[in-house]
Amino acid sequence: MNVLVTGATGFVGRRLVTALLAETAHDVTVLVRDADAYDPPGDVTVVEGDVLEPGGFEASLESVDVAYYLIHAMDASGDFAARDRRAARNFSLAANAAGVERIVYLSGLGSDADELSSHLASRREVESILTAGAADVTVLRAAIIVGDGSASFRMIRQLATRLPVMITPQWIKTPCQPIAIDDIVAYCLAVLERPETAGETYEIGGADVLTYREMLTETAEIATGRRPLIVPVPILSPRLSAYWVGLVTDVPKELAYPLIGGVRNPVVVTDDRLARLVDVEPTPFDVAVRRALGIDPESGAHLETPTQPGQDAE
Repeated sequence: MNVLVTGATGFVGRRLVTALLAETAHDVTVLVRDADAYDPPGDVTVVEGDVLEPGGFEASLESVDVAYYLIHAMDASGDFAARDRRAARNFSLAANAAGVERIVYLSGLGSDADELSSHLASRREVESILTAGAADVTVLRAAIIVGDGSASFRMIRQLATRLPVMITPQWIKTPCQPIAIDDIVAYCLAVLERPETAGETYEIGGADVLTYREMLTETAEIATGRRPLIVPVPILSPRLSAYWVGLVTDVPKELAYPLIGGVRNPVVVTDDRLARLVDVEPTPFDVAVRRALGIDPESGAHLETPTQPGQDAE
């Protein structure tokens, strides 16, 4: 099978490419914007192009059976939703023309019955654009991805470790089901080998459902050995929270603002069909955090400082 990975330099994409090479016998093509800056982890076909520019990336889809669409535009300034919309339309049209059979898209958790944040609403729009094409689309909806290089987890880690006292908005009580990067990659590989998952939308999550307060507290305890004092107040809006996060963390505001806007939405798995279909053992939150921080979950010893091969606006 010929497999294409877009967003191959990103947080999820780079790890997925490595797993595809290590755990499958498929031919792998990657689409990157700068081939000279990309160091492939093995025997892959590298194609340079940008899905925002029709006519420059279509060669990556030649003879491709399944394409992973891992492109998100929140890491750039301006209207990220408009860029995501344009990129998805360009890619869908090119995939149709190339005869791609399946697309796997990593989207975001959140109930359509809620008023979704701009970040999650954009993910839903991309889902609609891709599924309107000729290819069968498998959608994987996930919440915060825990791993070194994840923008969402970086924000949580820096808040947890830099502030002994936090004045927080009411969203601190919102439930979330974070998922380890290893589990994300495992689900991406699992649906590739399951033809019956084509055309389906699945929710995926880790072993634990926690509030943002619990995530901050547990991350702080693992990283520093102390519990921060967290004081929720009703007057701190998501917009003010975003400015606060921008001051305390080094997460770019183009990422921080949409991510903070989404914390008002509960992001918990309510449909576990995929978990019952494939053999993926959910990673506990504390284990995922320790791995992300370079701490051995068994011994507690610090491992080599993890590298950050790329970031994704998950």
